Amino acid sequence: MLRKLSFALIMGFLVYNTAVMAQGVYPERPIKLVIGYPPGGAADFVARISADQISKEIGVPVNVENRPGVGGAIAADLVAKAAPDGYTISMSGPHAQIKALFPKMALDQQTDFIPVTNLASGSMIICVNPNEPYKNLQDLIKFGKANPGIIFNASSGNGSTPHLATALFEGVTQVKFTTIQFKGGSPAAVSTIAGNTQVMIATPPTVMGFIKNGTLRPLSLTSAKPSAAIPGIPSAEESGLMGYNSTFSYGLYFPAGTPAIIVNKMFAAVAKGMTQAGVKQKLASQGMDLVLSKSPAQFQATLTAEAPALAEVVRLSGAKVE
Repeated sequence: MLRKLSFALIMGFLVYNTAVMAQGVYPERPIKLVIGYPPGGAADFVARISADQISKEIGVPVNVENRPGVGGAIAADLVAKAAPDGYTISMSGPHAQIKALFPKMALDQQTDFIPVTNLASGSMIICVNPNEPYKNLQDLIKFGKANPGIIFNASSGNGSTPHLATALFEGVTQVKFTTIQFKGGSPAAVSTIAGNTQVMIATPPTVMGFIKNGTLRPLSLTSAKPSAAIPGIPSAEESGLMGYNSTFSYGLYFPAGTPAIIVNKMFAAVAKGMTQAGVKQKLASQGMDLVLSKSPAQFQATLTAEAPALAEVVRLSGAKVE
């Protein structure tokens, strides 16, 4: 009995000592921040700001690695299978969206990841080529309903948030686009500017510059309500479209099994780094709001609460991923 008790005490001491060492030493080398999206879009913009701020607080480089494809599922799978040592972290939208779009994939937000914190949220923008006759959202809807399949829509990729927003838009308005899938928001924007496609729904960083120089015309936000970060563009309700609301958010996740001490240290670095002067303004310049969680537990609770509604939106939108 004494041997068993001694062994248990020794093992307990070793676990405690390892945790203390992890708290004191981590991190010892660069951290890899994986995102499932290509350079140039909203996710890439948020990831690089976050990586820079985290690096300043945590004392080692945080390197962004773009692993686009399959609606973020490739990156999610890579991170889920990474060693839970704190040196691989992902930034993505809610994994419930990936699970709803890819029901056959063995990824589960509850068991494969440890949420750290939300980072940023925002509305997308419905844009058209400025040579098109649509002056407002109702013009687009009216023409689209009368001419199904005539309007070519540029999508940033199967399973992306703009893809989901577009499918939901079609479901609510009964407009039927001919959608062309691109590998990211940037090539989709180039196609719309060139007139090869006529409309696109995009995250703000992808199109803000083009809107400012007049090569894309914004018709409406995808959010039901106005956005303080995107003044001057009407919301969906202000554009006369009721029952439509599509937004996006990005958060940080560790692989399951990552020690709580490491998770909490990363959370503290994010909380301090992202609230430094100028960060909120940088996000706002690209149409996004800084939205940090109060704790990893609070972020987990939010994700769990929102998962059924997000899955229902995917179902109602009719979005399909090949």
